[in-house]
Amino acid sequence: MHRVLLTLTAAAILAVAAWFVWDRLRAPVAPPIADFSAPFVFGRFSVPPDNPLTEEAFQLGRHLFYDPILSGNNEVSCATCHVQALAFTDGRARSPTLSGGELEFSSMSLANLLWGQERFFWDGRATSLEEQALMPIQHPDEMGQDIDALMDELRASRPYRRMFRHAYGAVSPENTAKALATFMRMLISSNSKYDQYLRGEVRLTAQEEHGRKLFMAHPDTKISLRGGNCIDCHSQFLTSGFRDALDGFSNNGLDPDGALPDGLMAVTGNPAHKGFFKVPSLRNIAVTAPYMHDGRFETLEDVMGHYNDGIVVSDTLSPLILEADNAPEAGQETVGLRMTPDEMQAIIAFLHTLTDEAFLSDPKFSSPFDGGS
Repeated sequence: MHRVLLTLTAAAILAVAAWFVWDRLRAPVAPPIADFSAPFVFGRFSVPPDNPLTEEAFQLGRHLFYDPILSGNNEVSCATCHVQALAFTDGRARSPTLSGGELEFSSMSLANLLWGQERFFWDGRATSLEEQALMPIQHPDEMGQDIDALMDELRASRPYRRMFRHAYGAVSPENTAKALATFMRMLISSNSKYDQYLRGEVRLTAQEEHGRKLFMAHPDTKISLRGGNCIDCHSQFLTSGFRDALDGFSNNGLDPDGALPDGLMAVTGNPAHKGFFKVPSLRNIAVTAPYMHDGRFETLEDVMGHYNDGIVVSDTLSPLILEADNAPEAGQETVGLRMTPDEMQAIIAFLHTLTDEAFLSDPKFSSPFDGGS
Protein backbone atom coordinates (compact mmCIF):
# COMPACT_ATOMS: atom_id res chain seq x y z
CA MET A 1 0.00 0.00 0.00
CA HIS A 2 2.75 2.44 0.93
CA ARG A 3 4.54 1.61 -2.30
CA VAL A 4 1.36 2.36 -4.30
CA LEU A 5 0.87 5.68 -2.47
CA LEU A 6 4.46 6.66 -3.09
CA THR A 7 4.06 5.80 -6.76
CA LEU A 8 0.88 7.87 -7.01
CA THR A 9 2.50 10.77 -5.17
CA ALA A 10 5.54 10.71 -7.46
CA ALA A 11 3.27 10.60 -10.48
CA ALA A 12 1.30 13.55 -9.20
CA ILE A 13 4.46 15.54 -8.59
CA LEU A 14 5.69 14.74 -12.08
CA ALA A 15 2.33 15.76 -13.55
CA VAL A 16 2.36 19.08 -11.71
CA ALA A 17 5.95 19.71 -12.75
CA ALA A 18 5.15 18.86 -16.36
CA TRP A 19 2.16 21.22 -16.32
CA PHE A 20 4.31 23.97 -14.81
CA VAL A 21 6.96 23.57 -17.51
CA TRP A 22 4.32 23.42 -20.25
CA ASP A 23 2.61 26.53 -18.89
CA ARG A 24 5.91 28.39 -18.86
CA LEU A 25 7.01 27.29 -22.32
CA ARG A 26 3.77 27.35 -24.27
CA ALA A 27 3.47 30.19 -26.75
CA PRO A 28 0.79 32.67 -25.71
CA VAL A 29 -1.81 33.99 -28.10
CA ALA A 30 -0.86 37.66 -27.97
CA PRO A 31 -3.29 39.95 -29.80
CA PRO A 32 -2.08 41.94 -32.83
CA ILE A 33 -1.20 45.59 -32.30
CA ALA A 34 -4.57 47.31 -32.23
CA ASP A 35 -3.79 50.66 -33.84
CA PHE A 36 -1.21 49.51 -36.40
CA SER A 37 -1.54 51.04 -39.84
CA ALA A 38 0.93 51.34 -42.71
CA PRO A 39 1.10 54.12 -45.30
CA PHE A 40 -0.53 52.72 -48.42
CA VAL A 41 1.89 54.62 -50.69
CA PHE A 42 4.75 52.49 -49.36
CA GLY A 43 3.27 49.42 -51.05
CA ARG A 44 3.08 45.83 -49.97
CA PHE A 45 4.91 44.36 -47.01
CA SER A 46 5.05 41.00 -45.29
CA VAL A 47 5.52 39.79 -41.74
CA PRO A 48 6.67 36.23 -40.96
CA PRO A 49 3.65 34.09 -40.02
CA ASP A 50 5.48 32.82 -36.93
CA ASN A 51 6.29 36.34 -35.72
CA PRO A 52 3.18 38.53 -35.94
CA LEU A 53 3.25 42.15 -34.84
CA THR A 54 2.07 42.21 -31.22
CA GLU A 55 2.42 44.82 -28.51
CA GLU A 56 4.04 42.27 -26.20
CA ALA A 57 6.72 41.43 -28.77
CA PHE A 58 7.28 45.10 -29.56
CA GLN A 59 7.78 46.05 -25.90
CA LEU A 60 10.11 43.10 -25.31
CA GLY A 61 12.12 44.04 -28.40
CA ARG A 62 12.25 47.67 -27.30
CA HIS A 63 13.70 46.70 -23.91
CA LEU A 64 16.24 44.37 -25.49
CA PHE A 65 17.25 46.98 -28.08
CA TYR A 66 18.20 49.48 -25.40
CA ASP A 67 19.66 47.05 -22.86
CA PRO A 68 23.48 46.63 -22.72
CA ILE A 69 22.84 43.16 -21.28
CA LEU A 70 23.01 42.03 -24.92
CA SER A 71 26.75 42.69 -25.02
CA GLY A 72 29.50 40.62 -23.48
CA ASN A 73 30.77 43.50 -21.34
CA ASN A 74 27.25 44.76 -20.51
CA GLU A 75 28.22 48.20 -21.82
CA VAL A 76 26.99 48.18 -25.44
CA SER A 77 23.39 48.04 -26.61
CA CYS A 78 21.87 48.06 -30.08
CA ALA A 79 21.09 51.73 -29.44
CA THR A 80 24.79 52.49 -29.03
CA CYS A 81 25.16 52.34 -32.81
CA HIS A 82 21.53 53.15 -33.65
CA VAL A 83 20.52 56.45 -32.06
CA GLN A 84 16.91 57.54 -32.45
CA ALA A 85 17.68 61.26 -32.92
CA LEU A 86 19.96 60.26 -35.83
CA ALA A 87 17.30 58.05 -37.46
CA PHE A 88 18.93 55.09 -35.71
CA THR A 89 22.41 55.67 -37.11
CA ASP A 90 25.38 56.75 -34.97
CA GLY A 91 26.87 59.80 -36.71
CA ARG A 92 30.18 58.05 -37.42
CA ALA A 93 31.83 57.13 -40.68
CA ARG A 94 32.36 53.62 -39.33
CA SER A 95 31.04 52.27 -36.07
CA PRO A 96 33.58 51.52 -33.31
CA THR A 97 34.68 48.04 -32.31
CA LEU A 98 34.89 46.78 -28.73
CA SER A 99 38.69 46.95 -28.96
CA GLY A 100 38.70 50.61 -29.99
CA GLY A 101 39.07 50.17 -33.73
CA GLU A 102 36.53 50.65 -36.51
CA LEU A 103 34.14 48.28 -38.21
CA GLU A 104 34.21 47.83 -41.97
CA PHE A 105 30.91 49.61 -42.54
CA SER A 106 28.91 52.52 -41.19
CA SER A 107 25.78 52.04 -39.13
CA MET A 108 22.64 51.87 -41.29
CA SER A 109 19.41 53.68 -40.51
CA LEU A 110 16.62 51.49 -39.13
CA ALA A 111 13.54 53.07 -40.69
CA ASN A 112 10.75 51.50 -42.73
CA LEU A 113 12.30 48.04 -42.71
CA LEU A 114 8.91 46.48 -43.46
CA TRP A 115 9.46 47.55 -47.06
CA GLY A 116 12.23 47.52 -49.61
CA GLN A 117 15.00 45.00 -50.18
CA GLU A 118 14.60 41.94 -47.95
CA ARG A 119 18.31 41.49 -47.41
CA PHE A 120 19.97 43.34 -44.59
CA PHE A 121 23.39 44.88 -43.86
CA TRP A 122 25.29 46.80 -46.51
CA ASP A 123 26.42 43.55 -48.17
CA GLY A 124 23.09 41.74 -47.85
CA ARG A 125 24.41 38.90 -45.72
CA ALA A 126 21.19 38.51 -43.69
CA THR A 127 18.00 37.41 -45.41
CA SER A 128 15.58 38.39 -42.64
CA LEU A 129 15.40 40.80 -39.73
CA GLU A 130 15.32 37.82 -37.40
CA GLU A 131 18.61 36.57 -38.82
CA GLN A 132 20.08 40.07 -38.76
CA ALA A 133 19.16 40.67 -35.11
CA LEU A 134 21.52 38.10 -33.59
CA MET A 135 24.56 38.77 -35.79
CA PRO A 136 25.85 41.95 -34.09
CA ILE A 137 25.22 40.42 -30.66
CA GLN A 138 27.54 37.50 -31.38
CA HIS A 139 30.09 39.37 -33.51
CA PRO A 140 33.35 39.60 -31.50
CA ASP A 141 34.02 43.19 -32.63
CA GLU A 142 30.48 44.51 -32.22
CA MET A 143 28.81 43.25 -29.03
CA GLY A 144 30.94 40.20 -28.26
CA GLN A 145 28.27 38.21 -26.47
CA ASP A 146 28.03 34.44 -26.15
CA ILE A 147 24.44 33.59 -26.98
CA ASP A 148 24.14 30.89 -24.29
CA ALA A 149 25.52 33.27 -21.66
CA LEU A 150 22.99 35.88 -22.77
CA MET A 151 20.14 33.40 -22.37
CA ASP A 152 21.33 32.65 -18.82
CA GLU A 153 21.34 36.37 -18.02
CA LEU A 154 17.87 36.89 -19.46
CA ARG A 155 16.45 33.86 -17.63
CA ALA A 156 17.91 35.19 -14.38
CA SER A 157 15.85 38.37 -14.81
CA ARG A 158 12.28 38.18 -13.49
CA PRO A 159 11.09 41.09 -15.70
CA TYR A 160 12.53 39.49 -18.81
CA ARG A 161 11.08 36.07 -17.95
CA ARG A 162 7.68 37.73 -17.64
CA MET A 163 7.99 39.69 -20.90
CA PHE A 164 9.19 36.65 -22.85
CA ARG A 165 6.37 34.56 -21.40
CA HIS A 166 3.75 37.10 -22.45
CA ALA A 167 5.22 37.64 -25.92
CA TYR A 168 6.43 34.19 -26.98
CA GLY A 169 6.52 31.73 -24.11
CA ALA A 170 10.16 30.91 -23.47
CA VAL A 171 13.45 32.76 -23.25
CA SER A 172 15.42 31.56 -26.27
CA PRO A 173 17.73 32.89 -28.99
CA GLU A 174 14.95 32.46 -31.54
CA ASN A 175 12.49 34.50 -29.50
CA THR A 176 15.13 37.13 -28.75
CA ALA A 177 15.63 37.55 -32.48
CA LYS A 178 11.88 37.70 -33.07
CA ALA A 179 11.38 40.41 -30.46
CA LEU A 180 14.21 42.58 -31.81
CA ALA A 181 12.89 42.10 -35.35
CA THR A 182 9.41 43.17 -34.28
CA PHE A 183 10.73 46.35 -32.68
CA MET A 184 12.69 47.19 -35.83
CA ARG A 185 9.71 46.47 -38.10
CA MET A 186 7.66 48.98 -36.15
CA LEU A 187 10.17 51.80 -36.70
CA ILE A 188 8.02 53.47 -39.34
CA SER A 189 8.88 56.97 -40.53
CA SER A 190 5.96 58.48 -42.44
CA ASN A 191 5.30 62.01 -41.22
CA SER A 192 7.96 64.10 -42.94
CA LYS A 193 7.05 67.21 -44.90
CA TYR A 194 7.16 65.04 -48.02
CA ASP A 195 4.63 62.63 -46.50
CA GLN A 196 2.43 65.55 -45.55
CA TYR A 197 2.75 66.79 -49.14
CA LEU A 198 1.70 63.37 -50.45
CA ARG A 199 -1.35 63.51 -48.19
CA GLY A 200 -2.25 66.97 -49.48
CA GLU A 201 -1.64 68.65 -46.13
CA VAL A 202 1.17 71.04 -47.12
CA ARG A 203 2.77 72.55 -50.20
CA LEU A 204 6.44 72.36 -51.07
CA THR A 205 8.41 75.52 -51.71
CA ALA A 206 9.35 76.30 -55.29
CA GLN A 207 12.90 75.06 -54.67
CA GLU A 208 11.71 71.86 -52.94
CA GLU A 209 9.25 71.16 -55.77
CA HIS A 210 12.00 71.71 -58.35
CA GLY A 211 14.17 69.28 -56.41
CA ARG A 212 11.35 66.74 -56.22
CA LYS A 213 10.90 66.80 -59.99
CA LEU A 214 14.65 66.43 -60.54
CA PHE A 215 14.75 63.57 -58.01
CA MET A 216 12.06 61.72 -59.96
CA ALA A 217 13.51 62.23 -63.44
CA HIS A 218 16.09 60.27 -65.43
CA PRO A 219 17.78 62.82 -67.70
CA ASP A 220 17.07 62.55 -71.40
CA THR A 221 18.72 65.17 -73.59
CA LYS A 222 16.73 64.03 -76.62
CA ILE A 223 13.60 65.53 -75.12
CA SER A 224 15.35 68.18 -73.01
CA LEU A 225 14.39 66.40 -69.78
CA ARG A 226 16.75 67.27 -66.95
CA GLY A 227 16.97 64.96 -63.96
CA GLY A 228 18.90 63.85 -60.92
CA ASN A 229 18.45 60.14 -61.66
CA CYS A 230 17.74 59.46 -57.96
CA ILE A 231 14.58 57.43 -58.43
CA ASP A 232 16.35 54.86 -60.61
CA CYS A 233 17.81 53.41 -57.40
CA HIS A 234 15.76 55.02 -54.60
CA SER A 235 12.14 53.95 -55.07
CA GLN A 236 9.73 56.84 -55.28
CA PHE A 237 7.93 57.05 -51.93
CA LEU A 238 10.13 54.88 -49.74
CA THR A 239 13.32 56.34 -51.27
CA SER A 240 15.04 53.02 -50.52
CA GLY A 241 16.23 50.17 -52.72
CA PHE A 242 13.76 48.20 -54.77
CA ARG A 243 12.32 44.99 -53.34
CA ASP A 244 12.56 42.56 -56.24
CA ALA A 245 15.42 40.05 -56.43
CA LEU A 246 18.70 41.93 -55.86
CA ASP A 247 17.54 45.19 -57.44
CA GLY A 248 18.11 46.93 -54.11
CA PHE A 249 21.90 46.62 -54.49
CA SER A 250 24.13 48.64 -56.78
CA ASN A 251 27.66 49.77 -57.62
CA ASN A 252 27.31 53.56 -57.56
CA GLY A 253 30.75 54.48 -58.83
CA LEU A 254 32.82 55.03 -55.71
CA ASP A 255 35.98 53.06 -56.54
CA PRO A 256 37.98 51.75 -59.53
CA ASP A 257 38.23 48.03 -60.21
CA GLY A 258 41.55 47.67 -58.39
CA ALA A 259 40.13 49.06 -55.16
CA LEU A 260 36.56 47.82 -55.47
CA PRO A 261 35.44 45.98 -52.30
CA ASP A 262 33.56 42.71 -52.61
CA GLY A 263 30.23 43.97 -51.29
CA LEU A 264 27.36 41.69 -52.30
CA MET A 265 29.78 39.36 -54.12
CA ALA A 266 31.02 38.16 -50.73
CA VAL A 267 27.52 36.76 -50.16
CA THR A 268 26.49 35.56 -53.62
CA GLY A 269 29.90 34.58 -55.01
CA ASN A 270 28.92 36.24 -58.29
CA PRO A 271 31.66 38.48 -59.76
CA ALA A 272 28.93 40.60 -61.35
CA HIS A 273 28.03 41.74 -57.81
CA LYS A 274 31.50 43.04 -56.92
CA GLY A 275 31.21 46.51 -55.44
CA PHE A 276 27.44 46.20 -54.98
CA PHE A 277 26.07 47.61 -51.74
CA LYS A 278 22.57 47.99 -50.39
CA VAL A 279 20.78 51.11 -51.57
CA PRO A 280 19.84 52.84 -48.30
CA SER A 281 16.66 54.71 -47.53
CA LEU A 282 16.93 58.47 -47.95
CA ARG A 283 14.35 59.01 -45.25
CA ASN A 284 15.78 61.38 -42.63
CA ILE A 285 18.91 61.64 -44.76
CA ALA A 286 19.69 65.12 -43.40
CA VAL A 287 20.48 63.61 -39.96
CA THR A 288 22.28 60.42 -41.02
CA ALA A 289 25.66 61.82 -42.13
CA PRO A 290 28.30 60.78 -42.98
CA TYR A 291 27.22 58.96 -46.13
CA MET A 292 27.89 55.79 -48.14
CA HIS A 293 28.72 52.33 -46.78
CA ASP A 294 32.05 53.57 -45.48
CA GLY A 295 31.01 57.09 -44.50
CA ARG A 296 33.39 58.74 -46.96
CA PHE A 297 31.16 61.77 -47.66
CA GLU A 298 30.51 64.20 -44.83
CA THR A 299 27.73 66.30 -46.36
CA LEU A 300 24.87 66.07 -48.84
CA GLU A 301 26.82 68.54 -50.97
CA ASP A 302 29.65 65.99 -51.09
CA VAL A 303 27.19 63.30 -52.17
CA MET A 304 25.73 65.46 -54.92
CA GLY A 305 29.25 66.36 -56.06
CA HIS A 306 30.04 62.67 -56.43
CA TYR A 307 27.01 61.98 -58.61
CA ASN A 308 27.47 65.21 -60.56
CA ASP A 309 31.04 64.77 -61.78
CA GLY A 310 32.84 62.25 -59.57
CA ILE A 311 31.60 58.86 -60.79
CA VAL A 312 34.42 56.30 -61.02
CA VAL A 313 33.93 53.82 -63.85
CA SER A 314 34.40 50.11 -63.09
CA ASP A 315 33.32 46.85 -64.67
CA THR A 316 30.21 46.49 -62.49
CA LEU A 317 29.12 50.14 -62.40
CA SER A 318 25.36 50.49 -62.65
CA PRO A 319 24.36 51.33 -66.24
CA LEU A 320 21.62 53.53 -64.80
CA ILE A 321 24.36 55.77 -63.42
CA LEU A 322 26.63 55.49 -66.45
CA GLU A 323 23.82 56.57 -68.78
CA ALA A 324 22.55 59.45 -66.63
CA ASP A 325 23.95 62.68 -68.06
CA ASN A 326 22.29 66.05 -68.50
CA ALA A 327 24.91 67.26 -71.01
CA PRO A 328 26.52 64.37 -72.94
CA GLU A 329 28.68 66.35 -75.34
CA ALA A 330 31.74 64.65 -76.83
CA GLY A 331 35.07 64.96 -75.11
CA GLN A 332 33.77 65.28 -71.57
CA GLU A 333 36.39 63.87 -69.21
CA THR A 334 34.14 63.31 -66.21
CA VAL A 335 31.23 60.92 -65.80
CA GLY A 336 28.16 62.13 -63.96
CA LEU A 337 24.94 64.08 -64.03
CA ARG A 338 26.48 67.48 -64.84
CA MET A 339 23.68 69.46 -63.25
CA THR A 340 23.88 73.14 -62.40
CA PRO A 341 24.63 74.31 -58.83
CA ASP A 342 21.03 75.50 -58.52
CA GLU A 343 19.74 72.06 -59.54
CA MET A 344 21.92 70.31 -56.98
CA GLN A 345 20.76 72.68 -54.25
CA ALA A 346 17.16 72.05 -55.25
CA ILE A 347 17.61 68.29 -54.82
CA ILE A 348 19.23 68.87 -51.43
CA ALA A 349 16.28 71.06 -50.44
CA PHE A 350 13.93 68.23 -51.40
CA LEU A 351 16.00 65.72 -49.41
CA HIS A 352 15.49 67.89 -46.33
CA THR A 353 11.72 67.43 -46.72
CA LEU A 354 12.31 63.73 -45.90
CA THR A 355 13.16 64.55 -42.27
CA ASP A 356 10.50 63.19 -39.92
CA GLU A 357 10.88 65.05 -36.62
CA ALA A 358 8.12 63.02 -34.99
CA PHE A 359 9.96 59.79 -35.78
CA LEU A 360 13.21 61.14 -34.39
CA SER A 361 11.62 61.92 -31.03
CA ASP A 362 8.65 59.55 -30.71
CA PRO A 363 8.60 58.30 -27.09
CA LYS A 364 7.40 54.83 -28.12
CA PHE A 365 10.69 54.28 -29.95
CA SER A 366 12.85 55.67 -27.14
CA SER A 367 14.60 53.91 -24.30
CA PRO A 368 12.25 52.38 -21.71
CA PHE A 369 15.02 52.79 -19.15
CA ASP A 370 15.07 56.61 -19.34
CA GLY A 371 11.63 57.30 -18.00
CA GLY A 372 9.87 56.06 -21.14
CA SER A 373 6.75 53.95 -20.87
